[in-house]
Amino acid sequence: MTSTQRVWLTPQAHRRLSDELAALLAPRPVRAADEAADQDDATIRRQTRIREILDLLDDAVVGEDAPDDGVAEAGMVLTVRYDDTDEAETFLLGVRDAEHSDIEVYSTRSPLGTALTGARQGEQRTFRVPNGSTRRVTLLKAVPYGQHRLEYTP
Repeated sequence: MTSTQRVWLTPQAHRRLSDELAALLAPRPVRAADEAADQDDATIRRQTRIREILDLLDDAVVGEDAPDDGVAEAGMVLTVRYDDTDEAETFLLGVRDAEHSDIEVYSTRSPLGTALTGARQGEQRTFRVPNGSTRRVTLLKAVPYGQHRLEYTP
């Protein structure tokens, strides 16, 4: 992650990631020699995850809504229409690592998130799906996450 790309997190997501980081940094018991290979793999996975979390937390904007300017960016709840099916979907453009129980989260690094970042209401964008084909999507609405929560009724 680059220092120019800010990551939007709710206070709850920030707390969850901070707790996970603390658990990963806690001292580990020393294992028997025959478990060394498994321990090495686990250590590498743990160190990788520590770096991921540190990168996320380092670039995080916590508890602030994205500007209410209708532009698709991290921290905005987007409503889109897939033009080939006329299906609509609403999701948070943010960090998939962070849990948001009330709404689906799509990463800004995903093909859809990358295509939509910077889009304004009514703009069409295309993105490539895993099978290699492209889909066209129209941004119908972009509102800050905090405003979405006020409008949301389960």
